[in-house]
Order: sequence, then structure tokens, then C-alpha cells
Amino acid sequence: MSADPRFHPAAGPFTLSRLAEAAGAGAVGDGTRLLRDVAPLDGAAPDEVAFLDGRRHLAALRATRAGAVVVAPDLAAEVPPGCAALVSPAPHLAFARIAGLFHPLPPLAAGIHPTAVVAPDAVLGEGCEIGPYAVIGAGARLGARCRVGPHAVIGPGCVFGDDCRVHAHASAMFCLAGDRVTLHEGARVGQEGYGFVPTPEGRFVTIPQLGRVRLGDEVEIGANSCVDRGALGDTVLGPGTRLDNLVQIGHNVSTGRGCVIVAQVGISGSTRLGDFVTIAGQAGLTGHLNIGSKARIGAQAGVQSDVPAGQDVTGSPAMPVKDALRVALHLRQLGARKGRPQAMRPEGGQPMAEQKEPPRGRPEQTD
Repeated sequence: MSADPRFHPAAGPFTLSRLAEAAGAGAVGDGTRLLRDVAPLDGAAPDEVAFLDGRRHLAALRATRAGAVVVAPDLAAEVPPGCAALVSPAPHLAFARIAGLFHPLPPLAAGIHPTAVVAPDAVLGEGCEIGPYAVIGAGARLGARCRVGPHAVIGPGCVFGDDCRVHAHASAMFCLAGDRVTLHEGARVGQEGYGFVPTPEGRFVTIPQLGRVRLGDEVEIGANSCVDRGALGDTVLGPGTRLDNLVQIGHNVSTGRGCVIVAQVGISGSTRLGDFVTIAGQAGLTGHLNIGSKARIGAQAGVQSDVPAGQDVTGSPAMPVKDALRVALHLRQLGARKGRPQAMRPEGGQPMAEQKEPPRGRPEQTD
């Protein structure tokens, strides 16, 4: 079953050869064959393209009705008769490119909606689309071909490069963003960080948050995620970094290039990530840590100390994966033990002798 055309109209159709070119894949079959959309392997029609994600779906491949399937080279021979093969060493990537060809971003409707509020000194690049009730603050600058969705807010002085997308109800304040940056629905960028000092009377004095947020090219921030501005410096998300939905980035956090931060992760202030760090869902990182490049942090991990480059950690408190597996195995073995508990030891001594019960019945005779 292909995508609902009410929401996802498809371009095309495209020939098999055109799809192979877009995907960087080799085509096995009639290159002039027309295909109109992408679909799952078990629901694809003869004019649709599917892909095989590993050997565990071989049964679905053999039964598929798809017109073409994207496969790895070692599985190309498994494609059934009558179905073309698009052969790629990275089938998931190839399929993503094919899906993008069928479903490109919707074209811009350049112009400013009558209900939008745009400051007189704001600068909008050529071809920008400003949606209903959007607000563009004083001195803000948008590059060419930016889209600002309904009720979105770009604060005073903010800068966005070319081809940016700020979706409905997202907001950006104190923000400098590169090209092709995307803020998904409800994202919040540049709000005040969580900085305060308690007084002896039990009150709190807020520390002014005087920094900014800097977003590199192609940063994506998921729906309802929050990126606090810096306190006395900047919060920085490096080029290509992607935040899933419901992520919290504290003030003065910085990431390198291409970091992947999954849903419900929280990163406390001033923690630094290297390049290509992956943080799985619901992990929490305390502040002022250094996470090395290509480190991977497991789901629900509690990270309280630095993580070296390239290391995989999990658990709470987080530890190297091999250590965490040993701990989990030991706990399982403890829980599975049967029999009487070991004899108690007095402090610093030998096990206490077991006390024998007197035989039941007649009382013991004493001299």
C-alpha cells in the first residue's frame, strides 16, 4: 500500500533507469519499466518500489508483488521472477533517495500571508513563504527560499540562511542558523536557560542568560524539542546534527558534526559532544561532561562522567557495554539462586555455627 495521496502526492512515474540513477544503484531488469511510488515489501503493487531490510524478510521478498525491490548485492538472486532489482551496497540509503525522488518537499508558495506580522526592518530573501499568523521580529534576516509556517515566530535579530524550514508553532529567539536548517512543529530554540542562584531565605535569583544558539548547516530539531540559549556564551549544534522529538538541550551545550540525539534525551548545561555521537532514547547526561567523537550512549543510560571517543556505554550509572552486560548477568544469577542463604558472618570473623533445634517431643535431660 502506497502513501495516501491526500497527504503525500507522488511525483513521477519514473523509469527503472531513472530510479537507479537517483539511488546510485545498479538496475537488473527492463530499464524503461515505469514505477509510480514506493511501498512496503508485503504491500507493494506491480508499479511500486520496495526494499529489503536484511535476510529476516526473505519470505516477504519471495512473496512480494512489487515491480522493483532495492536489495544488497548478496541478495539480488533472491528477487522473484518478474520483479526488477535495484542493487546497492547500502539499500536503505538507496531507497531513501528513491522515496525522495517520488516525494520531494512541497513547492514554496512565495509571499507573505495577510495575517502574518513582519517587522518593517526584517529582511526576507527571494522566494520566502511566510504563513498565516507568523511573526518575524525586528532586524531578523531570512535567506532565500525559507518557509515559516503558521503561528511560527522568528525573534528580533535572528538570522537564518537559505532553504530553512520553520514549521507551525515553532519559535526561534537569540538564534543564528545556517542553511537548510529545519525546526519541526512546536520546537523551541533560544529560550532562557535553567540558571538561578538560591538565597538564604529560600528564594531564587535568576541569572540573566546572555548567550545565543548557533545552529550549523542542515541541523534538524524535532517537534517539541527545546534548545536553551547560552548563559555567558553560546549553545551550539554542529552541522548535520539531528534532534528527535522531545529532546532537551541545556544552556552552553555544544555538539560536533552529525550527532544523533533520540527522543526524550536530556543533556545538562555545558556538556560537550564530539563529532558523530549517538545518544539513544531517554538517556540523561549531567552537566560539564566531555563525550568523545563517535561515542554511543544506550537507551535510558545515566551518564555522570566523561565518555572516551569511540566507546559504547549503557546502564545507570553508565558504564562500558561489556561491563553493563556482566552486571546484568550477575544480578540475574543472584535472583535465580535457590536454597538456603549462606550462614551469617560476624564482623571480621568466621561464619557462625548453625544452631541445631532440639528434637521435638520429650524435653532434653540435664544433669
